[in-house]
Amino acid sequence: MREHLGFLRVSSVVVKTAAWIFLFLGLIVGISILAGLVPSNPRWTGLIILAIYAFFFFFFFLIAKIADLLIKIINEIKKE
Repeated sequence: MREHLGFLRVSSVVVKTAAWIFLFLGLIVGISILAGLVPSNPRWTGLIILAIYAFFFFFFFLIAKIADLLIKIINEIKKE
């Protein structure tokens, strides 16, 4: 498992970056629909889009935090 520490570190950073991108894009799209800038969609779909993107953000961020925790556990085992 120690040989995968580099992969875990890089994948954690990549997944956190993807999570923040999802949140940023979701906020932009959701707020633009809520503000009425997209005339073909009703305003309530903005709330649904915000909820979906927020779910993806928390899901990806949780996966990255689990990878960080796994790295800490492996490092603690390595010390012993």
